Amino acid sequence: MAIQTIELFGRKDIKVFNERPKNIGDILSNSAKNYKEKNAIVTEERTLTYSELDSYSSIIASNLQKKCGVKKGDRVAIIIGNRYHFPLFVFACAKLGAILVPVNVKLAAEEIAFILGHSDVKVIISEEKFIYKMDEIKEIDSNVIPHKDLILVIDGEDTFTQLMEDKYELEKVKVDELDSVFILYTSGTTGKPKGAVLTHINVIHSLINYKTTFKTDSTMKTLIAVPMFHVTGLVAQLLHILFVGGTAHSMERYQNDKYIETILKYRINFLFNVPTIFIMMSTQEKFQNNSFDFVTKVAFGGAPIYQQTFSMLRKAFPNAEMHNAYGATETTSPATLMPLTYSEEKVTSVGLSVPVADIKIINTKGDECKLHEVGELYIKGPMVIKEYWKNIEANKSNFLDGYWLSGDLGCVDEDGFFYIRDRKKHMINRGGEKIFSIEVEDVLKKYELINEAAVIGIPDPLYGEKVKAFIVSDQLTEEDIPKIKNHCKKNLAKFKIPEVYAFIDELPRNASGKILKQSLKEKRGN
Repeated sequence: MAIQTIELFGRKDIKVFNERPKNIGDILSNSAKNYKEKNAIVTEERTLTYSELDSYSSIIASNLQKKCGVKKGDRVAIIIGNRYHFPLFVFACAKLGAILVPVNVKLAAEEIAFILGHSDVKVIISEEKFIYKMDEIKEIDSNVIPHKDLILVIDGEDTFTQLMEDKYELEKVKVDELDSVFILYTSGTTGKPKGAVLTHINVIHSLINYKTTFKTDSTMKTLIAVPMFHVTGLVAQLLHILFVGGTAHSMERYQNDKYIETILKYRINFLFNVPTIFIMMSTQEKFQNNSFDFVTKVAFGGAPIYQQTFSMLRKAFPNAEMHNAYGATETTSPATLMPLTYSEEKVTSVGLSVPVADIKIINTKGDECKLHEVGELYIKGPMVIKEYWKNIEANKSNFLDGYWLSGDLGCVDEDGFFYIRDRKKHMINRGGEKIFSIEVEDVLKKYELINEAAVIGIPDPLYGEKVKAFIVSDQLTEEDIPKIKNHCKKNLAKFKIPEVYAFIDELPRNASGKILKQSLKEKRGN
């Protein structure tokens, strides 16, 4: 696909695809024309064809206009899990030029209150089981909640149906590719969450990046087990599959057996998960006793992939192309993707930069790194967000000369393959020696009886920091620590070997499956 260079959001030399849809609404309209009665969305409660998804989302859009007064640029919050209502609101808001604010349903009332207040939402749509949080929010700050008539409920009293009752004619709104379409709030592990503003041009380029690199088409069937309110579920799976004319199955809550049964029942051929889900699947008899030779594409991201896990995937899905992926909310999902083919020695890489990305690696002196030298990834391209919502400080500190500063440490090899070594804030400094946690975790994971591992730095009176390992295993105990240390000695320099060990039942994770190292640090001890 032809590429040209433009100025975008005041950033120069941004590469864009010449031929591209103008907005998210056009993506659905195009797919609805081509695939009409084909299933677009299959959830546990309802199936929507492309025609139904297009027509119902237009009805909702017109009712939001007429009954709720939603105009272009207004924010609409949804507190909805992986249900058929979610994609309806995605496209309803896109057609209105409104900005959808998907809220993490697992957040506490105080956290939701901040998001609703900060984004100044006009309408809230929530599942009934989460509506109790509205009362808690009113006690925290009544100003962040719209008028009660602008809070619509799914299930129970079901005021959501008000948006489907009347068929008003949708007042056409000109939606430009530079307009904002989503505000996705980051996890905020080190402070208040930041609202990443995704525009239509951001999302569209990510969809083209996936389609171009993965070679996806209308035969794709995916199963969304990660939350749709996160960028992987929303962009990498839901919108990506609808863009290419495939079918997006989803489940409201991940369960091993149910996930495996659904893959087998519908012959899902495109899987995209954090490595943890694949690891959990592999322990199930139903997984071990069935063939998955119909799966053609397997993608993973959000956490490092270990050689052991990759080998398991290769064996379990013998006919699938394996794609590691690296990105963030701020890059609208992918910044790098593994190509269709690559050598075995590259399996722990996160791949090549997507076609329109410009990625450079910068050291602590501000100079561009040499090959294999570790530094921070600076990322530029049309998939990088426009800005953080109402956050002048974050906009100043997170962008430089058109690049987004990722906070991730990595390197690139002579073939252009990128490797992520650590988060900048998670690097351990032991007496001046830099230790990348992923490197130590990779070695621990190779120990046969360790299911998962995570390491952090804890205070040390002599060296400043030392390495502590958190280990998940159903067979190992503290008596096995000498054996684990001996294993580490064979693979790591002495200063990198964990000095303190803790055995836990599971690693703390956010809704998208990423390990919450801050939670580990809060209970780290000595």
